[in-house]
Amino acid sequence: MSVHRSYVRGLYKKALYTSLDWYPNRLYWRPIALQIRAEFEANRGESSPVRIQQLVRETEDALEEYQHPLPYKYMTAPGGTKYERNRWFEDNMTL
Repeated sequence: MSVHRSYVRGLYKKALYTSLDWYPNRLYWRPIALQIRAEFEANRGESSPVRIQQLVRETEDALEEYQHPLPYKYMTAPGGTKYERNRWFEDNMTL
């Protein structure tokens, strides 16, 4: 797999996660995800390197513009509400 293909795949996943921050209910998020997929698929066969770079730059700018101010974080992930909540007990347990 080429580096470009994996980078575009990463942009696609980032677009999905960014949209999921704005629409946490999957029922409302699904049409947005299908729209994102259609936009990526529409440009899949592009062969001009200049046009490809332009599309990548536009996608990066759009992702930066639509970044949620409070992105969703899983509870147990770093920055989540339950991250290391029981850490003191785990460190001080003696068997």
